[in-house]
Amino acid sequence: MLPMPPMSPMPLPSSAAVPSSPSGPAFELFRALPGQARLWLLALDAAPEAAVRVRLEQGLAELLGHWRHKGQTYQALGALLEPQLLAVAEPTLAGQPSGCAIDGMLRRLHRLLAELGLSPVDSERCILVRRGSGLEAIPKAELQARLDAGALDADTPLLDLSLYNLADLLAGRLESPLARTWVGRRYGLGAQA
Repeated sequence: MLPMPPMSPMPLPSSAAVPSSPSGPAFELFRALPGQARLWLLALDAAPEAAVRVRLEQGLAELLGHWRHKGQTYQALGALLEPQLLAVAEPTLAGQPSGCAIDGMLRRLHRLLAELGLSPVDSERCILVRRGSGLEAIPKAELQARLDAGALDADTPLLDLSLYNLADLLAGRLESPLARTWVGRRYGLGAQA
């Protein structure tokens, strides 16, 4: 992989809800990085109010603009893709991973969120689905009951917060109908055309 030219922290764009096809200022920001850039997606349990959002954007730019570990400076970009969905991408870590550097960045990011009174969704315990123009975290323990009640169905869009690289995000792989995910396989929803 070729070394990335130095980048100064970029201001984070304001964005409305992002449709399932990747477009908008936040996605354009990430097009400055190569597709193999390592990606982290983090959902928030609620959209921050305007003043908190500004502080989050400033804090994220500061955090990523000073991300260093053992003499390595990382060239990450971060943005709210939509009011409840935060993305961070960094090209070096795709080919030269450093668990310590990643853990340090994530700890600082979680600390920033806590200082701002924001709570991340626990993606180990919840799935994230699209509801109109917003997102809803649903505990995995409640999936069967929600499906039985008709609150979820085969066509409900599920967001995949485990996407590993930026190319997957930019190719529109963030959302899939429940039927085409592990939820569909687990609960027998059957793939929809």
